[in-house]
This record gives sequence, C-alpha cells and structure tokens, in this order.
Amino acid sequence: WGGNNTGIKFIVGTWPPIWTGGTRFLCAGALMLGLLRWTTWLGPRSALTPGINRRLWWRGGFSLAIYIVVFNWALRCTSASHVALYLGAAPVWALLWEERPARSLASLKRYGAALLALAGVIVLFLPSLWRSGAGWLGESLGLVASVLWANFGRQCRAMGADLSGAEVSAHTMWRAGVFLTPVGILEVARWGLVVRAELVAIQAYCILLGGITAFAMWNNALRHWPTSKVMLFNNLIPLSTAAWAHAWLGEPLTPTFWLAMVLVIGGVVLGQTAWRRILAPATV
Repeated sequence: WGGNNTGIKFIVGTWPPIWTGGTRFLCAGALMLGLLRWTTWLGPRSALTPGINRRLWWRGGFSLAIYIVVFNWALRCTSASHVALYLGAAPVWALLWEERPARSLASLKRYGAALLALAGVIVLFLPSLWRSGAGWLGESLGLVASVLWANFGRQCRAMGADLSGAEVSAHTMWRAGVFLTPVGILEVARWGLVVRAELVAIQAYCILLGGITAFAMWNNALRHWPTSKVMLFNNLIPLSTAAWAHAWLGEPLTPTFWLAMVLVIGGVVLGQTAWRRILAPATV
C-alpha cells in the first residue's frame, strides 16, 4: 500500500481523482470476481442472499466509494506521507468505536493512547494552518479519510462473518466502482483525460497489487482479528509511503512528520499492546 499510495499521488496530479478511484475499483473488482468464478485461487465462492447483497452495496461499496473520493482528493492536495500518517491513526478510531469508556486501567490506557495519537495528528495538522494556501484542505481531508477507513474496516469485518476476505474485497470494489465511474466520466468530460504510458502502468500496478492483492489479504485478516488489531499494521504504511514518495516524488521528510509519526505510532502501540501479558513474570 505504500507503493500504491505513492502511485495514486502521481496519477491524481494529472487524472481526475474520482475517475482514478472508480476505474481502479471497477477493474480490480471485476478481475477478482472472475478469479472467484473460474478458479479456486481465492477460495470458494458463496451465494449472496438479498440481505448480504444489500449490505455489500450500502455498507461495503458505498463506504469504500466515499472513502476513496476523500482519500484521492487528500493526495491531490497534500503529500502522500502526510495522508498515510493520518491513516496510521485509524486503529485508534476503530478502538474507540469498539469499546466505550469505563472506570478501569484498560480503558484509561486506551483513551490515553487515543490522546497520544491525536497529539500526533495535531502536530501534523497545525503547520498547514500557519502556511498560506490551501494546504489545510489536504490535511483536513486526510484526517477525514482516516475516520472513513476505520468505518470501512468495521463494515468489512461484519460482512466477513458471511463471506471470505476475497469475496468482500471483490464485491465491495466493483460496487464502489459502479458508484464512482459515472461521476468520473463527468470529471473527464469537464477536465479531459491525458493518456500516457506511465500513468496507465501505475494504474495497473494499483489495480493488481494495491487493489487485488492488498485488499484480499487485509479483508482475510479482518475475518480472524478485531478491526483495531488488523489496523495496527497500518503503522508500516506511513513509513513505506514516506520512503516511496521520497525516492520517486522527491517529497521531503520533515522533522514535523517524524515527530507526528512517533506520537501516532506510540498511541496505537500503547492502545493495542497487551502490556500485562508482556510484563507479567514468566511461569516455569
């Protein structure tokens, strides 16, 4: 996903953002459905009941469509490493959704972790308010995208009780593409579409690896672990995105970014780590 984020950042500098997301998901979803129908590479295929189909449209496809619109516009307005770092805070939002505050040490730890991650978000966000220009818009969209990503993870986990991870990915992606592609066509009609070999190649990478491969693994993990635990691996995404973006797009790695990353990752680790199990004396 680090490479995927950097690739999309490059693409949306030229292509309309909704068109980019809609065509990516439409192609990736269709390819995955084909693999599920004619091969066993992604596991067995399940029959869709009316109730599941309805949830796939509105809880899966629509949630993913809204997320990718905000995510792609965030990438267009600010750096890829910043957007990825906002997504790194998504496990905290998922954790707060999963559990209510309580008078216990565990609850204090979780909400302390949330405050730590929030401090990282503030550190990353505040400089955009001091600078002139529209930088605050990209940072705001990145923050909203992280909340939408946490919500989408919850929806996928719920649907994972009836479908495999690959099925959830396939069905939600092509439905998201159906929602987005008509709007994307209007974008193209208004702003045009530049077709260059490198743009097509990067979009293909995002479809095959950032779409099919990454989403299939992610949704399969959601079937076995809580949403917040799966999203703990989001900690690797800001690092990999920053490395890709620095190498390929020349994005600077600022002291503000590193401080915010330490706070966000520190908050997520504090909230997700079973400290009692780690610190307890080993039994013989």
